[in-house]
Amino acid sequence: MRVDTLSPAEGARTSAKRLGRGIGSGLGKTSGKGHKGQWARSGGGVRPGFEGGQMTLARRLPKRGFHNKWGKSYVIVNLSALSELSAGTVVDYGFVMENGLAKAVKNNVGLKVLGSGELSVALTVRAKKFSESAKAAIEKAGGTAEVVE
Repeated sequence: MRVDTLSPAEGARTSAKRLGRGIGSGLGKTSGKGHKGQWARSGGGVRPGFEGGQMTLARRLPKRGFHNKWGKSYVIVNLSALSELSAGTVVDYGFVMENGLAKAVKNNVGLKVLGSGELSVALTVRAKKFSESAKAAIEKAGGTAEVVE
């Protein structure tokens, strides 16, 4: 095989439509644009979303929702996910993400631990935020809840 012998696969490249080149081409006279009207004109047609002057769908539907540009999103992990770990484990954001204990969150600012579930092993948990019940449960099990910045 040589570079000068390479060519595209059969049918991969089609020749351009030659418009207005006589009746025999099948694309002569009106060049596939029909007769008169907005679509036959130069620059003809309407912008996307235009519905002939009727109120557009985007404007007929009610506005909904709110995006707080100062809002913070945390990666959330519950105590139930931590209960199966061995005693003495240090749990932080990196550990949680490596072991798939929580779902990744877009634009997150850190880890938040919530108190759903039981915890019976002593763990060292480092997170940005703890719910009061989570902090109490971790300390009751003999572990430590450290707030990191």
